[in-house]
Amino acid sequence: MSSTTMILARHGATAANLSRPYILQGQGVDLPLDPLGIEQAEALARHLSGEAIHAVYCSPLVRARDTAERASRAHGLTPIVVAEITEANAGHWEGKSWDDICEHWPEERRRHDEDPAANGYPNGETFLDVRDRAVPAMEKIAAKHRGQTVLVVAHNVVNRAALAHWLNLPIKYSRRLPQNNAAFNVVVFEEPKTRVHTINVNKHLAGLLPPD
Repeated sequence: MSSTTMILARHGATAANLSRPYILQGQGVDLPLDPLGIEQAEALARHLSGEAIHAVYCSPLVRARDTAERASRAHGLTPIVVAEITEANAGHWEGKSWDDICEHWPEERRRHDEDPAANGYPNGETFLDVRDRAVPAMEKIAAKHRGQTVLVVAHNVVNRAALAHWLNLPIKYSRRLPQNNAAFNVVVFEEPKTRVHTINVNKHLAGLLPPD
């Protein structure tokens, strides 16, 4: 039976990604790529230019669309936008730093850190909510491209929740899966199994990863 190889990438960095303390940007904060994020996206594009990619899909958010468009050029493809793989709705925490969140929502932050699958962003989504909309959309993409390789450009929470699902990890532990900006994962769909081959490939980002 033919399989689908999915290269599941995270978008390049925005100013919010590079801010210290880190600023949350879910689906309600739609920033463009920072200059460093553009370099990261171009590095991803160069790294994937030799791959036989048959289709490119992305989130509707600007940071994912721009990354996908840059990675598509060498293949003569136009990214297809998929609403279900947009980033998590961070609710009241959209645009807030973790310092602000710790100050104003200390108990909610504690519960979220302990189990983001059960305790989501206040007035937003849980990691389970994200998994339940993103995984079926990605699996639909995979089914449409049997025997091919596709690139999907999504987001931090989306990728972590999906990878945890395919690894059979409890979604509460998905935050332990690293996802650098413009890094990628390789997932192979071959019924009845889905196999995660690699996580957070970032060798193409040498010199382009800011300190944690």
